[in-house]
Order: sequence, then structure tokens, then C-alpha cells
Amino acid sequence: MTAHPKPSAAPLSKERLRLWLKLLKTSRSIEDEVRRRLRREHDWTLPRFDVMSALSRAPDGLKMGEISRMLKVSGGNITGIVDKLTQEGLALRVAIPGDRRANLVRLTDKGHEMFARHSVEHEAWINDILGGLDADDVSGMIVRLDRLNDTLAEDKNAD
Repeated sequence: MTAHPKPSAAPLSKERLRLWLKLLKTSRSIEDEVRRRLRREHDWTLPRFDVMSALSRAPDGLKMGEISRMLKVSGGNITGIVDKLTQEGLALRVAIPGDRRANLVRLTDKGHEMFARHSVEHEAWINDILGGLDADDVSGMIVRLDRLNDTLAEDKNAD
């Protein structure tokens, strides 16, 4: 028999605030553990992993601004990561015909191979970190978070 939390006597606004704080704490805990494992196992940063992940899904490449928007970080952050990936032979910049100012960034074959190995390991880490959740927990949370994301998108579109 599953125990259900007792409804709080606090107003719904306070409960929503409590939920938001719990979401932040949980997200940060998971992210911190992934950061530790990336650093320990590969001497990588999470932003580096994220850039390679974005590039792995874009075989034709991405402009620097597109990477920044996807990851919601500044262009300066991306430039340093791409510079390092390029120096290591994991990515390359390709000129865009007709646009002298812009380049596309792509993973090299070596970059794709390395990211493929690391992404399998990353999935195993997430499975381990969230191992205390059963299939019902996971599917229930996904449904609720999808609903929250839909609500947030509706609110954003209403502006």
C-alpha cells in the first residue's frame, strides 16, 4: 500500500512555492552528481557535454548563436568550448557559403564516436541516480512535468 502525503493546510500558493523549491533542489542535486562524474571519469564539464550533445543532433552543423539559444547560455561560453573541441579534433568550423561572418560547427567523426560513448555512460549514470524510482514513479512524474511545461508554454504564448 502506497502512503499518500496528507494535504497541507497551507494555501495553494505556498504549496506551489514549496514545489518549485523542491524541483530546484532535485534538479541541482542530479546536475551536481552528473558534473562530478563527468569531471572524475572524463575531465569534462557539463557545458562541454551539452554542446557536444547539441552538435550530435545536428549533422549539418549549427551556428554559434543557435547553440547558445538551444542551451540558453551566452555566446562567449560557447565560443570557448567550441575552440577547445576544435583544438582537440572533436569539432570543426565550416564556412557558410555567402555569409563571410558565420560558420557552422560540426562534430568530426572522432567527436561523434567520443560523444556516443559518453552519452551511453551518461544514460547509465542517470539510471543509477534515479534508480530509486520505479516505472510508475517515472511515468507519473513525466506526465505531471509535461503538464507543467504545457501550462508554462501557454502562459508564455499568452504574453
